[in-house]
Formats: sequence, C-alpha cells, structure tokens
Amino acid sequence: MGGVTVVSFFLLFIATATASKSTVSFRDGMLPNGDFELGPKPSDMKGTEILNKLAIPNWEVTGFVEYIKSGHKQGDMLLVVPAGKFAVRLGNEASIKQRLKVVKGMYYSLTFSAARTCAQDERLNISVAPDSGVIPVQTVYSSSGWDLYAWAFQAESEVAEVVIHNPGVEEDPACGPLIDGVAMRSLYPPRPTNKNILKNGGFEEGPLVLPGATTGVLIPPFIEDDHSPLPGWMVESLKAVKYVDIEHFSVPQGRRAIELVAGKESAIAQVVRTIIGKTYVLSFAVGDANNACKGSMVVEAFAGKETLKVPYESQGTGGFKRASIRFVAVSSRSRIMFYSTFYAMRSDDFSSLCGPVIDDVKLISVRKP
Repeated sequence: MGGVTVVSFFLLFIATATASKSTVSFRDGMLPNGDFELGPKPSDMKGTEILNKLAIPNWEVTGFVEYIKSGHKQGDMLLVVPAGKFAVRLGNEASIKQRLKVVKGMYYSLTFSAARTCAQDERLNISVAPDSGVIPVQTVYSSSGWDLYAWAFQAESEVAEVVIHNPGVEEDPACGPLIDGVAMRSLYPPRPTNKNILKNGGFEEGPLVLPGATTGVLIPPFIEDDHSPLPGWMVESLKAVKYVDIEHFSVPQGRRAIELVAGKESAIAQVVRTIIGKTYVLSFAVGDANNACKGSMVVEAFAGKETLKVPYESQGTGGFKRASIRFVAVSSRSRIMFYSTFYAMRSDDFSSLCGPVIDDVKLISVRKP
C-alpha cells in the first residue's frame, strides 16, 4: 500500500506540474516565451516546419507553423526579426495559442508584432473566447515591414486562451504572416470627471508599448474589435491609428498620444452624454511626433454639428499648438471625432506612414456668453 501511495502521489505531482505549465499566471509584459527565443528541439522540426504541437515552450501550435531565424532566405526575400533572433510564421489555417490565468471581468490589451511575407491579402484572427477580431496586415505602416498591433478583450473566465490564427488560403503555405513579441497588459477604463466629460482624453490608458518598440502601436478599426485597446475611444475608419509614447516620440501632454497615420482613413471618435441646448467647449493639442514627419498638416475636429480645421506646419522635430471649438448640443449624445486631412510620409525613409499627433483632448460645459 505504501508503494501505491508513493506512486499515486508522484503521478499527482506530475499532473499538477503539467497543468501549471499549461496555464501561466498573467503579469503585465511579455507573455512567457512571447518573443519565441526558446525554440523547438531539432528532432521536433523538419527544416523550418514545426512537427510537434508542443515543441515551442509555453505555446501550442496547430497546422503549418514555421520557426524562423532572423536572416532566413525565402527565394529573393530576406526575413528579418524585429527583436531577438527568432519568430514564427503561420501558414494556411495555422495558429499559435497560450493559456493564461486572468481576472474574470477584467479588460486586457494584447500587443504583438506582425509582418507580411509573400501573400497579398494577409490578415490575422485574434481571439480569446468569446471575443474575436480580424486584423488586416496587408498595409505596411513602417519601413522595416514589421508593425506592432493591439487588440483588447474582456476576460469571461479565470483562464484566457489567447489564439493568433491565420485564416489565409494561399497556394504557398509558407506565405503567411510572421509573428513576434506577444505581450499583454491590464486595462483600467477611465471615467469622465468634472474637469473632462471625455473618457481617456489624454490617451494615458492604452495598450502596452514594448520597451524597444520605436514604431508605436497600431490600434485597428473598431469594426474589427469588440473592445477598444484605447479605452473610451473608437477607431472609425478603414485604417489604424498609432499609439505613441514619450520614450520614443514627442508627446504634447503626459506620456501617451495618438498619431493619425492614414489621412481621412485614420480617425478616432468618442460619443459622450450631453444636455440639449447646453454649450460645450472641446479643446485639444495638435503637433508632430518628432519622427521626421514634415510638411503642412491639417487636423479636422468634429463636435456635435460643428467642424474645425486646424493647420499645423510640421518640421518633424516635435512641437504642438492648441485649438478649441465651441458647440451647442442638439442631442443627448454628441460625437467627438478627429482625422487628418492629408496622407504623409516620413522624410527620412519615404516609406513609413505618419501624420499629426493629437493629445490632451478635453470637453467641458460652459455658460453661454
């Protein structure tokens, strides 16, 4: 009996250890092996293809998934990795997933790097059941070919299974997108105050910006996202907006701001409660991110039924100006929206999309003059 007890205890210990490895307690930052620097054993690979679904520590792969080393050649293409030495590539209907212990009801923002390879219409399906969203990656916003994306969800249980899936059906299964640097942070949606009717008007609450990320984080359109990684705001456009931080860019106020990187196709909006007949003032800052985005820029602001065009001459070295617009509410809900009138490219590489920065957006009610 003693031997049976010892064996039973040993098996229970192994089962518990295995379970603890499959579900990791979440902390803000890079997911366990989120940079894929811990890779498969040579016996679990055939060339670059991963044969064992549990070959990458902390991850489970499904379908045709490749483990790519920076500098790998595919035909005339040289594949580079944004940080570290390794990334994964998802072939047709392939996916990677990881299970995390989270707080039920809490909001989280996922950040990851993605790069298209040879497919023309690449997209990624991101999901944490029951939430899911499709993020198109065919538009390349930076000259490196790699862009950081954000996606948000609300935890419906104490375990979140994060899945990144390539729904593509290319003739060449090796034409899927590359994935690297998967990270996550908790979101704490701010509330309106007596000093600002808008939520998160300074954009201080948003997705995790990785320490070495010099390109900012793209926030995809709200129509592809059930929960915004930029709490309080919707991206009402065909293209993404960029979340920039003071560590890598010039920011008018605080530590975070939004760069409108795709002209009129890159817009953010928020719907606020207002009192019909009451007068309101919307104020905000317009500037540039000190990222060589030069030229004449115009930000168009919409508040209720009023519109304001704010010109800004950018030297590409940082700076900002302030503007405001007064309007009378004609509804119990008023829409606040911003977009850039023109497209712009960085003058130092002529291939990275850029645009004006907006920040410190405030809405207050005032007495009629």
